[in-house]
Amino acid sequence: MDTIQSPATQSFAAGPARTDELRRLAAGTLMPGFTGIAVPVWILEAYDAGLAAVCLYGTNVASPVQLRELCAGLRAHSPNTLIAVDEEGGDVTRLHYLKGSTQPGNAVLGRLDDVKLTAASASAIGHELASLGINLNLAPDADVNSAPNNPVIGVRSFGAEPDLVARHTAAWIRGLEDAGVASCAKHFPGHGDTAIDSHLALPRVTATAAMLDARELVPFRALVAAGGATVMTSHILVEALDLDRPASFSSRILQDLLRRSMGFDGVIITDALDMAGASAQTGVPEAAVRALMAGADLLCLGSETSPGLFQQTLTAIASAVEEGRLPVERLADAAARTAALSLRFPAAGAVEIQAAAFGSQPGLALQGAGVPSGPKALDRGRIAEAFDVSEAAEKWLAREEPMAIVQVETGANFAVGRVPWGPAATTEAVVSEGEVPDGVRVAVVGRGLDADHPLWTVFARLRAEGHAVIAVECGWPRGGADIVTYGASLAVSQALTALLKGNAD
Repeated sequence: MDTIQSPATQSFAAGPARTDELRRLAAGTLMPGFTGIAVPVWILEAYDAGLAAVCLYGTNVASPVQLRELCAGLRAHSPNTLIAVDEEGGDVTRLHYLKGSTQPGNAVLGRLDDVKLTAASASAIGHELASLGINLNLAPDADVNSAPNNPVIGVRSFGAEPDLVARHTAAWIRGLEDAGVASCAKHFPGHGDTAIDSHLALPRVTATAAMLDARELVPFRALVAAGGATVMTSHILVEALDLDRPASFSSRILQDLLRRSMGFDGVIITDALDMAGASAQTGVPEAAVRALMAGADLLCLGSETSPGLFQQTLTAIASAVEEGRLPVERLADAAARTAALSLRFPAAGAVEIQAAAFGSQPGLALQGAGVPSGPKALDRGRIAEAFDVSEAAEKWLAREEPMAIVQVETGANFAVGRVPWGPAATTEAVVSEGEVPDGVRVAVVGRGLDADHPLWTVFARLRAEGHAVIAVECGWPRGGADIVTYGASLAVSQALTALLKGNAD
């Protein structure tokens, strides 16, 4: 791998390895999160000591005005820093964590298969982020969702067909980066063929090397061709590529495959190192050392990084250099690549946003010189074109009796978090199963509808009471639902309720 060094790191690499300088270099490779809705003092002190980046999560958001002030505070203290979020649009949203995303999400965009729409959706997200001074978006999800029961990818993917995922990954990257925000295609070398959530354990992929090349790697080759700024590693063990080390800690995968074979020259970012798939056995500080050794450049530490854990990670990295486990040139290279990324994507100037519109309108209204408004979100009728609607559902929709919606609460994976979803996230009335009056037809809504899902008990009970009932899946199809929406964001849920009411526009 080619080494990028600034004059400061060149001087350091040739001189004595002083611990304080090592810790500053190490800080230049770290991206912690933090708890709370205000910038903690330790983050500001970390910036003064060389911190490269910070990542914001849904738990850092209390209101549009508070989020704007939080970002402004970070940017004022460190104008050239990287401020990152996971703003995929669709189910995974941070800016719209309180109400749900105004964008439909990857699976809907893949179903519509119009790359101009995909680029426009990414552009709208990019303009939102730029208006807040956020210059790194940990998106798009470039995984090919080849396992229908995948517990963590699903509708975050553009689809199950490699070429489709590749062209929409490239379009999403172009739309976002043209708005001045760095993209991050994830989760290399592909998390789509897994049945375990890497937040909870270490998934194992048993696909052959030929299958990986023909399926998982296709979208990441499109990333390289599109000149995407960064890529995110996955905490999965891919047996055909490295029998011993998960991708985030494998030089065979990050250096031999991604850098040398595929020609990627951007920044390699790890998925959060506090995930069980990364650090359950070693702890975060050691995981950070192993990721740097493997070739990662910017290390995502997780949503609740404490000042103690941050300092322990700095110490572990500096000690690894002093002990000879981690070459100082590798550490300097990682820090320099990360610093160059922040120069390539400087934060937009501070602008005012219409706080009342944030999270409540289809597309954030932006104001301010130098930051043009992004494209509007898709209308509800266009989104509904992506839905699977069975013949039974068509007959249900044509019925004339009154309609009721029952939403069966369903938890989400850690990537999604506790975001409002489904018809309950809209302004439409949703009733409990015990409140359904006689003589109405009922749509029972859930997500992740496997055979054991509690929705089916509600469905059977309402049908036994004489109601005309359909089941609605607000996720990736797993069989049995009458309508599948391929997402549960606010935008998709509004399209669903309009369809059920018979007034999709």
